[in-house]
Amino acid sequence: MFISEPITAPELVRPEPIHYFPASTFPTIHPIHWLTSHFAVGGWSPLSRLGGMLTAHMTRIAPQAGFTWHPHRGLEIYTWVLEGTLHHEDSTGGMGDIHVGEFQRMFSGDYIEHQELNLWDEPTRVIQIWFVADPKYRGLEPHYQQLRRDELPAARGEGSTVYALIGDGSPVEQHMDGRLSAVSVEVGGRAVIAPPKPGEDLFLYVTDGAGETAIRGETVALGQYDVILARPEMPDLALRAPEGGSLDALCFYLPSFLQ
Repeated sequence: MFISEPITAPELVRPEPIHYFPASTFPTIHPIHWLTSHFAVGGWSPLSRLGGMLTAHMTRIAPQAGFTWHPHRGLEIYTWVLEGTLHHEDSTGGMGDIHVGEFQRMFSGDYIEHQELNLWDEPTRVIQIWFVADPKYRGLEPHYQQLRRDELPAARGEGSTVYALIGDGSPVEQHMDGRLSAVSVEVGGRAVIAPPKPGEDLFLYVTDGAGETAIRGETVALGQYDVILARPEMPDLALRAPEGGSLDALCFYLPSFLQ
């Protein structure tokens, strides 16, 4: 949806194996009356690019509004709906509605046009992720794929569920390098976060709710839009939800980006 010149931020690249950044570290933009976006990665953010991921942002689209026809080239774009419904159409003839808990992948190939609209009377909120497609797929025709939450591999924990969105047995095809899981911690539950594999780093993005974790022996309160970055040697990390609420996050395992 957006892209701009990279912004470097050396202060976000430190040698420790784990880092916590509150939501206020990253910008929320409101460029037009019907759109509000929080950019954890991409233009406007101090995390200008992580591996091949160009952007990860949560976007709220007002009722009866959205992005009309526009083009993309050389990208793999993933959309995870958090609230409401998003209508998709593209120049290949693809068309459909993406509901809460559904995951869509659109491969732009050398050229695609599409539109993303909220045709309903309630707001729609999504997280959208752009990756640079691996060059070996250049020339592959554009296409898209959409799966329901119950079609994704799920692992139960202590009052939590981890869904494999990209990689780790997910039926979602991929034309980029990386893995992605969605963590849902129920009221009073706990989820242990798997460390990155060698050659990967972790980018964890809190999408909903509130809770806490422990980092270097200190309790850290977590809320929507907070970010954790970590290396394979990170200490044990668990997300906990309070008795009165729940907590949801996305875990991106990407080619090493922490120096």
